[in-house]
Amino acid sequence: MSGQAVSNAIDAVFARLKRFGETALIPFMTMGDPDLETSIALIQAAEEAGAHMIELGVPYSDPLADGPVIQRASERALRNRIKLADCIEVASRARARGVTMPFILFTYYNPALQMGLARFFEKLKEHGISGVIIPDLPMEEDGEARALAAQNGIHLIPLVAPTSESRVEQIASRAGGFVYCVSSLGVTGVRQSFHEDIESFLAAVRKAASVPICVGFGISSRQQAEQLSAQCDGVIIGSAIVRKIEEVLPLLTSDSKSQQTEGVAAVRAFIAGLKPRVRQS
Repeated sequence: MSGQAVSNAIDAVFARLKRFGETALIPFMTMGDPDLETSIALIQAAEEAGAHMIELGVPYSDPLADGPVIQRASERALRNRIKLADCIEVASRARARGVTMPFILFTYYNPALQMGLARFFEKLKEHGISGVIIPDLPMEEDGEARALAAQNGIHLIPLVAPTSESRVEQIASRAGGFVYCVSSLGVTGVRQSFHEDIESFLAAVRKAASVPICVGFGISSRQQAEQLSAQCDGVIIGSAIVRKIEEVLPLLTSDSKSQQTEGVAAVRAFIAGLKPRVRQS
């Protein structure tokens, strides 16, 4: 990409995984659910479980793309008054604990706009965040954000859906970092099956993109991740992980340190069980 000469950690990870025939495992977590300190512990656990990069979800009151599981997580975080700046700062706090994988911020456009786009991208750079996903920012209106992202060495990662049709080529050809391919129609959530034309859709995105392609929305098992990994470079798993966090909330919010540790360990084991096996060349 023009203007993106700055080295980006996302590119380095995909280059390494390609050499070893691995599919990137990219968990999504809502920051501040149940609190920021626990979010940092869960980020550490995700890396220990084999995650290659992670999406830091910014809780939002009107999340158009999020299903009920992530909506509930956002509501819990918002009750703790978690703001965009808090979620960005989590990256630095996790780095201080030894986390090395790239961070990708997932936020809706309004919080970034309220912060001021120039300041927003400067803060992403300051806190070592490598990419950003803004699901409600259409390609036709992303000029300012795209320029600021390039200026700060941040990848602006687009989403494409099976319904994007004629726009797939245009969206994919100008992507930075990777193209986020939506495997199913509708909002996020655990699903038993994907869009019926998923294979031809991914093939069309692959043809148009000069960067890796990753698949998300609905992946909830290693079997599903492996089913898709033959056609993509990474799998993004959100709702299944956030649901697991919700299941162990009594442990994570306990006053007992040993119970908190048990809750984090349960999430770590769950994420480890999602990791696709290495593809045979």
